[in-house]
Amino acid sequence: MSFEKLDAHNLKLASLDHALAILGADEATNMPTGGGEQRAEAMATLSAMRHKMASAPHVADWIGEAENEPLNQDQRTGLAEFKRQYLHLTALSPDFVQRRTQTTMRCEQLWRELRPSGNWKDFAPALEKVIVLVREEAALRASASGLAPYDAMMEQYDPGNRTIEIDPVFARLKAGLAEFLPEALAAQQKRLADRPLKPLNGPFAIEKQKALGLAAMEAVGFDFTHGRLDQSHHPFCGGVPTDVRMTTRYSTSDFLPGLMGVLHETGHAQYEQGLPRNDAHWPHNHARGMGMHESQSLFVEMQVARSPAFWRWAMGLVCEHLGKDMFAGWQVEDVLARVNMVKRGLVRVDADEVTYPMHVILRYEMERDLIAGTLKVADIPEVWDQKMNQYLSLSSKDNLADGPMQDVHWPAGLFGYFPSYSLGAMMAAQQWAALEKDLPDIERDIEVGDFSALNQWRREKIWISGARLSTPELMIAATGKPLDPDYFITHLKKRYLRS
Repeated sequence: MSFEKLDAHNLKLASLDHALAILGADEATNMPTGGGEQRAEAMATLSAMRHKMASAPHVADWIGEAENEPLNQDQRTGLAEFKRQYLHLTALSPDFVQRRTQTTMRCEQLWRELRPSGNWKDFAPALEKVIVLVREEAALRASASGLAPYDAMMEQYDPGNRTIEIDPVFARLKAGLAEFLPEALAAQQKRLADRPLKPLNGPFAIEKQKALGLAAMEAVGFDFTHGRLDQSHHPFCGGVPTDVRMTTRYSTSDFLPGLMGVLHETGHAQYEQGLPRNDAHWPHNHARGMGMHESQSLFVEMQVARSPAFWRWAMGLVCEHLGKDMFAGWQVEDVLARVNMVKRGLVRVDADEVTYPMHVILRYEMERDLIAGTLKVADIPEVWDQKMNQYLSLSSKDNLADGPMQDVHWPAGLFGYFPSYSLGAMMAAQQWAALEKDLPDIERDIEVGDFSALNQWRREKIWISGARLSTPELMIAATGKPLDPDYFITHLKKRYLRS
């Protein structure tokens, strides 16, 4: 049977995916700098091999034959998702995939080297090469799918995303946040006048922060028999569901960015670890797009880990690992004032949830224009600075390291990914509202560090579905309603306009 051939085919693809994922995680965390060129060659070769195998012409024959075989419903679901991905993959040749992988890996390695100094002059030529290939990729994907070039790029991360739908949503967010941000800052100023911000008594040793992060991961539900935590320039969650590789980064002057990074990536990791294990090599048992993935990370970081209930429990954990003397006289309201601090800033990964969407919209607009060819690489610093001034009243002109060089996405060729971040934030807020209705005692559970019911809800509503449903279908199944940005806006008002 051709379905059996596809089953064996998927097992081989899964093995290559496993090797590439672990090699990529090691490259970002443990590989010595001298290993970069050979690692890029090895991963480029494996990527081309994987792409050639996945997009082979005879696979189309197997798909057509399998569609006429007696299959159960789950097999048909898996076959349909595999067919969708196959049609998407055949847009690119193995030679193109190899060229793209070599170019993006070299650019990413150069980014790690040059970002600390903000050396745009030496970085820009490498990024220019990536953009040339990304435009070529967008044109190839658009030709194969019939979509507009940027829509075709988004399709690989969140099937169904279209600029014609995202543009008005982001316009509404941009306008709403422009009005809400001054209100949130005014309410915060009033609270701080009544209760001044307590100073952090650092430095906080990195080893102690690591121990705190590991303890928080374990409590929230990370499975250490199938994953680990490392340190990298840019926090990420990679690896495979049975071997998840998480990273964060630390500051000795403030323990919160490192801890929040850990909790954010733990949300990603839990999604991966909670996916169906049976027939895991079939794509319908994989995660359902990056918007849903971001909803899981932001659910943990924003909805849970920045709530009063969480910190009524977590303060004890923080004192245990960082030292009780560091927080003498602190109460929950004091740490909430810090974890929910609204502040205009240059760095996206350190942004609060009120200003964060502005960072995403800035990048979305710029990468859309880069692919369209209406924005040149040479003009990125100037346009970035203009938009940062317009959206957050800040300038990045003299700090390119925390301006257009701060993210790994563009050096890595990940265009079409950024919209998922803010879509995920809206999904997370709606999921939390549904969970509160289903589990009215959830805050009481969180206050005592019991996340079992919360995780079981996420497992049943989202994780075990894999990619069997589209993102809109999965949101309706989990929450009873289509995605509605009002849940996010309501959440922000409740949290940041409190008296």
